[in-house]
Amino acid sequence: MYAILSLRQEVFVIEQTCIFPEIDWHDQQAMHLLGWCAPAGAPRFLAAYLRCLPPGDKYVECAIGRVVTAASTRGCGLGRTLVGQGIARTVERYPQQPIRIGAQQRLEDFYAGFGFVVASAPYLEDEMLHVEMLRPAAAPAIS
Repeated sequence: MYAILSLRQEVFVIEQTCIFPEIDWHDQQAMHLLGWCAPAGAPRFLAAYLRCLPPGDKYVECAIGRVVTAASTRGCGLGRTLVGQGIARTVERYPQQPIRIGAQQRLEDFYAGFGFVVASAPYLEDEMLHVEMLRPAAAPAIS
């Protein structure tokens, strides 16, 4: 849990300079997906993370959130792999359920590539524009 909170704080609070209550009490009900990196001759570190929340916890639908990759691993496709695995595992755990996310608006196209569609007007959260996006239960499987 320390590695998770450390990575989330590093990116969401420090890198994005957003002072907000990052520990939000949704972690206890979440399924956590962790991607570890073990470079040759260097210590293993948490390179990617997201959490899947059950229906009714944050939204009526199940949710994916706190999607994050370490700065040193960006640009190699790890984020795509992470989100694809997150969707697959969420669908496995909660079949026939839509998935809702609160996405930074600048990432709309990224999430649209996974079948998410914009489901709200833009809103300001932690000094950044966000939109809610919904992936219908009938969306095609991720390959």
